[in-house]
Amino acid sequence: MRTTRSERLTMRHLYDDTASKKATNLSINSELLAKARKLNINLSATLEHALEDELRKAERANWRETNKKAIDKLNKLADKNGLFSSAYRDF
Repeated sequence: MRTTRSERLTMRHLYDDTASKKATNLSINSELLAKARKLNINLSATLEHALEDELRKAERANWRETNKKAIDKLNKLADKNGLFSSAYRDF
């Protein structure tokens, strides 16, 4: 499925990165935690980045599912009639 410009722009603003932090408890593999601490890996920042990636994937999948019919119709229309700019393309 093609990705549209509006889809890419929408994906940039997933959450308010200036929102306050909230303490939470997690359960993770003890050996993984020990190795991360030994290497001074910032667990909070690492988790935030991982959650942002997962959120981005989930939001993208949700957007595509919500807009699938419209995108398919638009793609069929473009395949049938071409794009308005086709006459001006050099490739």
